[in-house]
Amino acid sequence: MYSLIFYVPETHLEQVKEAVFAAGAGHLGNYDFVCWQVKGEGQFQPSLHATPFIGEAGKLEELEEYRVEMMLLDDCREAVVSALKLSHPYEEVAYHLIAIEC
Repeated sequence: MYSLIFYVPETHLEQVKEAVFAAGAGHLGNYDFVCWQVKGEGQFQPSLHATPFIGEAGKLEELEEYRVEMMLLDDCREAVVSALKLSHPYEEVAYHLIAIEC
């Protein structure tokens, strides 16, 4: 089993969650669509070679984002990560995929 943690702007929160749920994440026993989320503040500075969804190349950007956590089984790991990357608006998606015991 894995824990998936990712960061996403509020404008795309539900769209990304729906995509990773559809790919197999968020199941725990008899429960579906299981996740934990909290709003926080992120920051980044796109390089001069970046094509940022938000902000400008070379300028520090601070914005509200959600940190979303959910569990997934080993057999759907590749599909979930692919769905995350395809549905997420950022050029570079920040995420953690951590093996856990449950």
